Amino acid sequence: MTAHKDYTNLQLELLEMFDYELPDNQLNEIRDMLVKYFADKASDEMDKLWEENNWSNDTMKGWGEEHMRTKYE
Repeated sequence: MTAHKDYTNLQLELLEMFDYELPDNQLNEIRDMLVKYFADKASDEMDKLWEENNWSNDTMKGWGEEHMRTKYE
């Protein structure tokens, strides 16, 4: 058995908002909305990093060509 941790403010809000059963199609729509919301937030943060660091497509290409593997013996 695992120890129960406290719920986050988001979990509590969602529990209060959805104190009833939803049909699967509505549950999937809400899940998709949440996924899109957090994906958009991550994308916005990446755009911000690109601007702050003056990254370009060449930067990404250079990262793809880096060899940063740990050599194991």
